[in-house]
Amino acid sequence: MLMHEDRLFPAEAGARAVARALYAQVRDLPILSPHGHTQAAWFAKNEPFPDPSKLFVQPDHYVFRMLLSQGVSLDDLEIGQAELKDARKVWRIFASHYYLFRGTPSRLWLDFAFQKLFGMQQRLCDETADNYFDVISEKLCTPEFLPRALYERFNLEVLATTDSPLDSLADHQAIRDSDWNARILPTFRPDSVVDPEFEGFAENICTLGTLTGEDTASWTGYLAALRISRARFKTLGCTATDHGHPTAQTADLSQAEADKLFQKVLKVGADAADCELFRAQMLTEMARMSLEDGLVMQIHPGCVRNHNHKLFERFGRDVGADIPHTTNYVDALRPLLDRFGNERDLTIILFTLDESTYSRELAPLAGHYPCLRLGPSWWFHDSPEGMMRFREQVTETAGFYNTVGFNDDTRAFLSIPARHDVARRMDCAFLAKLVTEHRLAEDEAFEVAHDLAYRLAKKAYRL
Repeated sequence: MLMHEDRLFPAEAGARAVARALYAQVRDLPILSPHGHTQAAWFAKNEPFPDPSKLFVQPDHYVFRMLLSQGVSLDDLEIGQAELKDARKVWRIFASHYYLFRGTPSRLWLDFAFQKLFGMQQRLCDETADNYFDVISEKLCTPEFLPRALYERFNLEVLATTDSPLDSLADHQAIRDSDWNARILPTFRPDSVVDPEFEGFAENICTLGTLTGEDTASWTGYLAALRISRARFKTLGCTATDHGHPTAQTADLSQAEADKLFQKVLKVGADAADCELFRAQMLTEMARMSLEDGLVMQIHPGCVRNHNHKLFERFGRDVGADIPHTTNYVDALRPLLDRFGNERDLTIILFTLDESTYSRELAPLAGHYPCLRLGPSWWFHDSPEGMMRFREQVTETAGFYNTVGFNDDTRAFLSIPARHDVARRMDCAFLAKLVTEHRLAEDEAFEVAHDLAYRLAKKAYRL
């Protein structure tokens, strides 16, 4: 077998026994995936995934960034190509470098899919590459491996995608119009129309105006267009927004000041400080709108996007060249929190790539302000070690109930059950430690395990 049944559980026998018992209760709970980047088109069309390389290599930046770091060409992996010319060759390259993933969470996720879904028992390597490719390719052609069948096999209760206000959401509408009873929901991600440094920003604002029938050349018309877009998303089941800003900076400008700034960023010549201030103001505006329409707000700051400029020029956004950066929350969020921090009907979920802020900033903030919750270990820290550090550093101040369970934040559809399995195992391992140290009663640990795996996400994301 590729995976041990006791993986990620404590090495000490007593704690391991408790972790096993806790995990047995939560392992088969439905999966809530309230934040991710899968494609609604997969489920609207329900067509077979084309081949193993297209399924496992191309959409997963965890995979190809590791290969790139060891000198593998993204051209050889055919990254960015709509159709692969030689999918088997790409797979062989991946297999020959599979050893690079030893000790990484990617290895856990991949082995989970290989064993649980495709029945593989030998490790992927040069010698097994073709067998893997043939077995997976054959199974992908069967009805059991169509996207909708996998959704049901994974025991998904909710799957959220991430979508631009400029998206027609036609695929989401097609899913709702079909006779398939599944909850695949859009998430409102307005970066393209709130970040002046986003490519094509001014043109995107014009398009937003055309789609909504509002005059987006004016500040009031622009805000009205955003409200109309949010309402359109809500009609298709959307419960959350998502904001991938470089920082967590917020602002609270007067209407006149905001209008003046908006006119400035619409024109060529706005500097970096203007762009940062506008993004900061828009986080506060988005919070205001969330208080009005009930959408949960997610803030994902602290990532230097497209750090490898040559890679960005060649392949565009989201090709694995994003790097964590230090992030300030206490000062940055204060303008927003001064205005809305005590609102009990507003939910803002904070994420971080800067782990130094867990105990110093994020846990104290979430442990005080009614509107704040802490998102799980994200992206580079979506790992067993990252999850354990998160629990150890935030629980003492924020407890469990100012966090929101787990979300997988993935483009790699087949990794979803694996990622949730890792999160459930790590939470059970953490709870088992508390039980064996007599810091938490066992009956309470069983309740908390269920909350972390299911109830907290359902409540936080209003599902």
